[in-house]
Amino acid sequence: MRLPDDLVHDNESRILFAVLDGLGGTTDPSRGLTELQAARTPVLDALAARSDTGLIVPVLPGITPGSGPGHFALFGYDPEENNIGRGVLEAAGIDFPLQEGDIAIRVNFATVDGEGRIIDRRAGRIPTEECERLCEIVSTAVSIPGVEFFIRPVKEHRAAIVLRAPGEGLEEGVADTDPQVAGAFPLEPVADHPGAEKVALLLREFLIQASGPLAGAGTPAYFPLLRGIAKYRVYPSMRERFGLRALAVATYPMYKGISRLLGMDVHEGARNLEEQLEAVRSGWDDHDFFFLHYKAPDARGEDGDFDAKVAAIEDVDTALTGFLALEPDVVVVTGDHSTPALMGEHSWHSVPVILSSPVARHSGMDRFDEITCARQGTLGTFPARHLMGLVLGHAGRLNKFGA
Repeated sequence: MRLPDDLVHDNESRILFAVLDGLGGTTDPSRGLTELQAARTPVLDALAARSDTGLIVPVLPGITPGSGPGHFALFGYDPEENNIGRGVLEAAGIDFPLQEGDIAIRVNFATVDGEGRIIDRRAGRIPTEECERLCEIVSTAVSIPGVEFFIRPVKEHRAAIVLRAPGEGLEEGVADTDPQVAGAFPLEPVADHPGAEKVALLLREFLIQASGPLAGAGTPAYFPLLRGIAKYRVYPSMRERFGLRALAVATYPMYKGISRLLGMDVHEGARNLEEQLEAVRSGWDDHDFFFLHYKAPDARGEDGDFDAKVAAIEDVDTALTGFLALEPDVVVVTGDHSTPALMGEHSWHSVPVILSSPVARHSGMDRFDEITCARQGTLGTFPARHLMGLVLGHAGRLNKFGA
């Protein structure tokens, strides 16, 4: 059962919803601790002691989530029903004016050797200015009859492609061309079902037309790897579902994209936690739900750098003091998934969560971490898609169900 939308009513409460990306970890055998256990987090510890706490499962037990489904679940959208490819998230993240039926693709500009084998899947994380130059080369070189073709830079080596052909019935279901390892050849765009064959053919034609000009654009040669090939559709907004005037304050394009898909207002220009605090402060009177996204724990976890992830958690712990000084009625602190430095990638491990409000049951725990939440958490372990119902309940925004 999903949260019935007709139970929702508006009030004057303010909700701070802080997502510390990749927050969860697992025990490093050499230290006997997770990153969250190793971090000095006096602000989070004090908040957890007077809050409900527990663990959330982003999708299903044992399933490792991407950032898209991880965030959709947090915002009360079933991640299985609303799974969407990275291409749409990237295009929405740069505020490309998507239309229903568009096919969007994330591009990684990679470098390849003389035989076409991948040297670096991220082209050495080229500057965004270089990505802009490559997109201009591709835009000039590629022309596909009957299809509008757009390519836009995103950040560093990442770009977004949009294919538009109204009335042509373009369908998703084409496999990524990124083999995910250096030393391999890029893969062919292959349709997973007959309905997606047209898109696969269009992408093969794109690669033929783009590969020559890109090969001459640098040494070693550049080559576009295609990922997250997805069809855009319209989602009911958080305003429509939950009556929330939501403001997203994120620094990475993809998380802005998720926010736009769900109808949030998106603040542009904040580059760090200090500027994010100022953005929340300036939007306080015009919004009642504030999505704060902090990327660093995930990035450092993917780097496999335990100490750097600990430092990132400590940085946000210090910064949270300013956000809490705004006196939101409800505070949520959690992550969209776990990214243990031990593994260097997303994982299936459940994620700790704090839910603070005047009517919260105080956990009394002296530490905020995965193990303490498992042992002393008042909320237990539950699916992430149910978190939004708890948030709205704690905010006094849900009517009674039934007679």
